[in-house]
Amino acid sequence: MHEPTFEAASEYSQVIEHHVTVDSEKHDSLASENLSLGLSHADGVDREYELKCGLINRCLQEEIGFGRYQAQLFVLTGFGWLADDMWFQALAVALPQIQQELNPSRVEYSVLAEYAGLIIGATLWGVLADIIGRKLSFNITLFIAGVFGLSAGASPNFLVFSSMVACMGFGVGGNLPVDGALYLEHIPGSHQWTLTLLSLWWAAGQLVASLVAWIFIANFSCDPSIPDGECTKAQNMGWRYTFYTLGALTLVFFICRFLLFDVQESSKFLVAQGRDEEAIQVLEHIARRNGKSITLRVEDLQAISRNAASGTNPSPKMPLTIVGAFSNLSLDQHCSYYPYLGASLLTLGAVSGSSDLAETYRNYSIISVLGIPGSLMACAVVDWTKKSRHGSVAGGRKLSLAVSTVLTGAFLFLFTTSKTTAAVLGWSCASGLTQNAMYGVLYAYTPEAFPSPHRGTGDALCAALNRIGGLIAPLVKMATTPATGNISGNRATRSVFVSATLLVVAGLMALVLPIETAGQMAL
Repeated sequence: MHEPTFEAASEYSQVIEHHVTVDSEKHDSLASENLSLGLSHADGVDREYELKCGLINRCLQEEIGFGRYQAQLFVLTGFGWLADDMWFQALAVALPQIQQELNPSRVEYSVLAEYAGLIIGATLWGVLADIIGRKLSFNITLFIAGVFGLSAGASPNFLVFSSMVACMGFGVGGNLPVDGALYLEHIPGSHQWTLTLLSLWWAAGQLVASLVAWIFIANFSCDPSIPDGECTKAQNMGWRYTFYTLGALTLVFFICRFLLFDVQESSKFLVAQGRDEEAIQVLEHIARRNGKSITLRVEDLQAISRNAASGTNPSPKMPLTIVGAFSNLSLDQHCSYYPYLGASLLTLGAVSGSSDLAETYRNYSIISVLGIPGSLMACAVVDWTKKSRHGSVAGGRKLSLAVSTVLTGAFLFLFTTSKTTAAVLGWSCASGLTQNAMYGVLYAYTPEAFPSPHRGTGDALCAALNRIGGLIAPLVKMATTPATGNISGNRATRSVFVSATLLVVAGLMALVLPIETAGQMAL
């Protein structure tokens, strides 16, 4: 047994107190010292929480490390990210067959239903994560998505199908904001780059959906020449088999999370709630799973509370509210970036350049595979920074995000020049590569920019804004095309130009974001 280290913790707290109250003029010279202490001061949290979080960060970094528990959590969190993109892709690739069989007035209504569920789900589950904790949201979202995804495959008509898709979106919508927050709060600062690596699972989700669709939709669908409404269910089971398969896979992910892994609540959420004893129990459990032990004790955390109560460390405690999440203007500015990325869904991702179903889904799969090296590229550069002689820092998350976003826009511009199937496939692969790098950085940077007490709410609102931006795609399609018929070549080109332009603008905006999280341990 390790003896309590109250004296060491108290001394450490005093060092942190010294640094967080230092003159702003000395901020740059102390940045490296703050980094070594696990300190990253942010408005929107009180001093008591910040000091406790410093102790937890030091415990995670120096005593617990990145071990068995974090590796397993990486996989289980990845299941959520995989499911998120898997269902995006599943609906996209199934729309032509759904139109042909169920014959709705506008098949785009199902996309609107999905996004309505995603917006509500992201907001609700993210806000709940800051109120009742991350654990419940982490476990239940995949269950909801799996049940309703399966049910969508058995839909007798388009109204039922759209309703099931909306409920599926409600479940899967909480995965990105909640899973990213929980994972970030369980890893040491030296391994925060693995949050970017989670985008591998995002690429895998697209690949899984593409492969399943290639197997089923390409082989069990009506001939494209059959008019809408005349294609029978028996002739067109491919999209249903796809939904059954992906729904069952999502439920397997839920079982792995709920029954096979003892996921722990976030220790940072617990101390923000004043539940210091439970926070220490969580850290001790994770340390045991990693074959380690910790010296941090509940008395160390409570000593900080006593100092705050006695006036040694006064600071008003901020409520865990939506207002609190945006008390820092820079965080609010960060969120304003998201609608531009949502508009990227204006691109004609379904264009393959071929009318043959097997070739179409083969091309989907090839493009999906190219997302994997995109994630690895992002991981290679997100932590690279260079400090100039004037004190400014280049590189890191912001530069990586800017470059990958601008390149995605550039490749979409070049996509419009395609004259052959090979050119369509080539530029789609290029944009898929950089787009996955972009999302890898984006979905790591977002939770890092928020402190834990407001991370779920802030991340959820960002995700909701992103989904709202995504609503542009079906609305534009409905406004520019007739109820029957495909978008014309000129209109398709204009849509891609709009998306590409917005991506380039968004990439340039990333350079002026006021927060750089590279090299900083998350609060």
